[in-house]
Amino acid sequence: MIDVLTCFQTLKLTLLAGTGLGKDALHIYLGLAIFLAVRLVWRARFGWWVAWSVALGITLGGEWLDIQTEALGGMLQPDRAHWHDIWNTMFWPTVLALIGRWLQPRPRVAIQPTSAPNADANSRVPS
Repeated sequence: MIDVLTCFQTLKLTLLAGTGLGKDALHIYLGLAIFLAVRLVWRARFGWWVAWSVALGITLGGEWLDIQTEALGGMLQPDRAHWHDIWNTMFWPTVLALIGRWLQPRPRVAIQPTSAPNADANSRVPS
């Protein structure tokens, strides 16, 4: 378990250093990236909610790993700090999931050719 926590913290620090972003901005971008990536892959019905659920699951898993790492090091942050991270990560995925049905293009309706009122009468060959 300690190896997983160490890898997770190393990944976080590498992302922070490599992007030059602050911790809050990184949460926002990762939440959006996860949500959009899943939504692009899952194009079927309920895709907005599947993407939101995956983003939430990864967010909660990441916060759980943060709490475990902090507890192991004896530096547990207050609960509000963790809720702040969850809020930052899930804000835009939540907004997109709520308005997603209006962002979805409407299905095209196939236009049926109209037939003339006397089509049967016109198609008869006189004998």
